[in-house]
Amino acid sequence: MRTTARARRAAVLAAVTAVAAAACGAIPSTSPVRDQDFSAELTVPPLAESRVEDGVRVFELTAQQGRTSFLPGTMTTTWGFDGSYLGPTLRAERGERVAVEVTNGLTEATSVHWHGMHLPAEMDGGPHQPVEPGATWRPSWEIDQPAATLWYHPHPHGQTEEHVYRGLAGLFLLDDDASRAASLPSEYGVDDVPVIVQDKTLDEDGELDLDSDGNAVGLHGDLVMANGTVGAYHAVTTERVRLRLLNGSTARTYAFGFEDRTFDLVGTDGGLLARPVRTDGVRLSPGERAEIVVEMRPGETVRLRSADPDLGGVAAPFAFGGNDAFDVLELRAAAELAPSPEPRWAHHDTGPDEAAATVTRTFELQDREINGRRMDMSRIDETVTVGETEIWEVRNRHPVPHSFHVHDVQFEVASIDGAQPPPELAGRKDTIYLEPNRTYRLVMRFEDYADPDVPYMYHCHMLLHEDEGMMGQFVVVEPGQEAGSPPAHHGH
Repeated sequence: MRTTARARRAAVLAAVTAVAAAACGAIPSTSPVRDQDFSAELTVPPLAESRVEDGVRVFELTAQQGRTSFLPGTMTTTWGFDGSYLGPTLRAERGERVAVEVTNGLTEATSVHWHGMHLPAEMDGGPHQPVEPGATWRPSWEIDQPAATLWYHPHPHGQTEEHVYRGLAGLFLLDDDASRAASLPSEYGVDDVPVIVQDKTLDEDGELDLDSDGNAVGLHGDLVMANGTVGAYHAVTTERVRLRLLNGSTARTYAFGFEDRTFDLVGTDGGLLARPVRTDGVRLSPGERAEIVVEMRPGETVRLRSADPDLGGVAAPFAFGGNDAFDVLELRAAAELAPSPEPRWAHHDTGPDEAAATVTRTFELQDREINGRRMDMSRIDETVTVGETEIWEVRNRHPVPHSFHVHDVQFEVASIDGAQPPPELAGRKDTIYLEPNRTYRLVMRFEDYADPDVPYMYHCHMLLHEDEGMMGQFVVVEPGQEAGSPPAHHGH
């Protein structure tokens, strides 16, 4: 990032902080979202085809450039997997061994990180696993975690925001016996609907505008889309519909809900909750997911919307989308709806036991640093012993939005400032929004995949922050083993 851009963001942060101190009453957003007429049918990413070779389910993905029409009469240069924008939905069963043949058809290196997946570090797709132009990378691992809505996206060092913003992302769904026994809506694209929410800004030529105008968080667009569809509607044919929500934006935080009804939150990042949570809204920062079940009545039309999100004590929240409220997706119920079975909650895996923790680590996020240090590809920041349960206490000491994502594991939120977390944070998580000056106590267990040389990442998932250094590395080692040396990469 050029020094001028950093200086501009610093100046903007100082200005909005000063405004926040002096302001009273409502302040308009600096990134108002366009109104939409909801006349385009929701695009549903296709389920990826696969083949089985020697007991391994093999998928293929090709990163490529293309042209996408977000607005009528306008074509935009975008990137996608197996198409011009986004990618197919990968789907696998717990207990299966999978492989993904990732081919880079772009003119620059990229990578593919399996966000939320438990897998060996060398298969993780972080900055240590770049895929050069024309090359193919083939990670393989066993699915060994509960059913969940995961996703995949690039993770090249210093360029993640741009690669995700251009369109490289997709869902990776996991299934198991417990998820099927729950009797949730399950017909993909019909009553079990993926909803990848993103925001963009187009310049006067209709191309993606990659200039964040000094925003200290990153790119906030005025064009909100679901699965790449602007003004999308989905035809509902059943009494209940399950929406798998992914905040696929690079900086914006959403507060999803409906004006006239509550809904059941049934799953978060790492899978199904112990029981459904009836609520009227769910806040998702970049990278977070939520599975919700909405009840519909024959013939009605309702809209999923994002209310102005509570950013939790952020200075001048209007500068970071805190005053933005807008509709995202219209649900149109048919005159007659097929009955949906009542959900049945089955046994689910228990999470890590806080009482079993043997190590407590502290992480403080401020400016573009974690614990006072910027990311260094050659430095191991933390060394974890395989089989151990740990407590990570994480705190945002910066008056702007930050989040925290840990690779490889799903954690549980034990407490926030010593208090029990709200019900919507009671399940497995791999990414969490950090309200400023609050301490989040996270419990996680590192069950296997020791490798002293190849690290996993932890970082802010506001992707500009990650790119500018708010990231660290950890390795998992056998008892008594020391950390080794990360793979060398030129230019890092």
